[in-house]
Amino acid sequence: MRGAKSAKWVAIAGVVALTATACGGGDSDNKGSGKVDPKGIVSYANGEPQNPLQPSNTMEAYGSVVIDSLFTGLVYYDKQGDITYENAESVTPDKANKVWTVKLKPGWKFHNGEAVTAKSYVDAWNWAADPANGQQNSSWYRDIVGYEDVHPAKGKAKKKAMSGLKVVDENTFTITLDHGIPYYEYKLVYKPFFPMPSAALKDPKKYGESPVGNGPYKFKSWEHKKSIQVTAWADYKGADKPKNGGINFKAYTTPQGAYNDLRSNNVDTMPQIPDSELANYKQDFGDRAITSDYSAINTVNPAFYSKTFKDVDVKVIQGLSMAIDRETIVKTTFSGTREPASGWVATGVKGYKAGACGEFCKFNPKKAKQFVKDGGGVPGNKISIQYNADQPHKGWVTAVCNDIQKNTGVKCVGDPKTDFQADTEVRDKRQVKAMYRSGWVLDYPFNGNFLSDLYGTGVDGNKGEFSDKKFDALTKRADAAKTIDESAKLYQEAERELRNSFPGIPLWYNKITSGHSTNVKNMEFDQAGDPVLTDVEVFEK
Repeated sequence: MRGAKSAKWVAIAGVVALTATACGGGDSDNKGSGKVDPKGIVSYANGEPQNPLQPSNTMEAYGSVVIDSLFTGLVYYDKQGDITYENAESVTPDKANKVWTVKLKPGWKFHNGEAVTAKSYVDAWNWAADPANGQQNSSWYRDIVGYEDVHPAKGKAKKKAMSGLKVVDENTFTITLDHGIPYYEYKLVYKPFFPMPSAALKDPKKYGESPVGNGPYKFKSWEHKKSIQVTAWADYKGADKPKNGGINFKAYTTPQGAYNDLRSNNVDTMPQIPDSELANYKQDFGDRAITSDYSAINTVNPAFYSKTFKDVDVKVIQGLSMAIDRETIVKTTFSGTREPASGWVATGVKGYKAGACGEFCKFNPKKAKQFVKDGGGVPGNKISIQYNADQPHKGWVTAVCNDIQKNTGVKCVGDPKTDFQADTEVRDKRQVKAMYRSGWVLDYPFNGNFLSDLYGTGVDGNKGEFSDKKFDALTKRADAAKTIDESAKLYQEAERELRNSFPGIPLWYNKITSGHSTNVKNMEFDQAGDPVLTDVEVFEK
């Protein structure tokens, strides 16, 4: 069974094996009759999406969870990390992994009745690749032949369509890459590769406010900063048909407010328990408490365009990293619900290997101070860490800053932004003063997703504008491998290179810590940390 899809910037700070599932979910204490209402509505504590609801313009958690309810892509993956077919009947490469043939399952439709065809995919991708349409996920098409003609690094576009996309017939299209990529099928999991109906391209502004998808739920309404509502779609062709009547994505401005509502049964679940409640939530929810593994990592990344880090010596960043006592912060701030990170790739994905960061992710205050000194320090001897204040980051940011200041002498302060939308907009506008909190969840379960898609020169996820030519060359070599396993090993080599250039400071691997109300049962979270909303059942009241 496919869970809710997505990988993206996460608003919350939290992986062991892909076979891990959520625990909890007891329903013996429900306040209803014990009977299930198939038309019951599930409420989820969310926030205001950063952008209009377009698949190729969504790179954060609040929008992603909604997009994932409305759309189904070509492929997904199971709990072992193997590809499963969703809207696709097959996705087949040639011997060089360069030309991929996609065959669709016939009979699928969008919520407006329009048929989902090969053209639906090709047109949507070409539209999103066009820089005139301002889609922040456009670089995800960079591997396709002709992308640079549509989206040039400089100058005007030469064409409106990528030559590497060809419609063969109503249910078949081909994707020609500029070089073979053995794991390309995994990339197709991510949102920029979803289809869109023709109306979306004719009036994208209107579509972004009331999207039409092909997924298990149909858009109903969006009351900005209050609620987004979707309803179960009766004509859905996928295997993961909703076991409820719809979802109410309720926007909260503070995690504590969401937690209070969850405890009072005024919302059915939330993405993460506030740090201040981690010591209490199991007692509060009993067998309705949820603790599960998922593939996500938190880092603190320098903005390399900022005055603070533009010309900084890498030793300074390495020193700041060694100044942080991850073990103690995990135990005190997170009550042991995180795992100290030893590299830049989250656990639980193909190719994960511990220790890539080496000594620089180990607490060593003496060496930390010496490295910062040898590297020439930072301008003004002060740094700030930007974070979104609508989620529980203040506690750990304060702890990290205290460690840095105590162990290196560099003054460190938090730089809170009102909410996640404001936080991500500052990143997009290149206005981060020094460093920013980065939380990244898998887009697909492969180590390259945490490397080239985040730290490759010029890619959309690289908000700090990090660049390392040697790293880029190693990732290019990994992409040229003949097999997925060979590519994963080469990406491990690329990850080890990052200890020499340090694009960000790894902090900890995340875990899901949540719970659910007495109104629902079968509440679980998937490997991407998303709620599996289609499986949730609502009790009659």
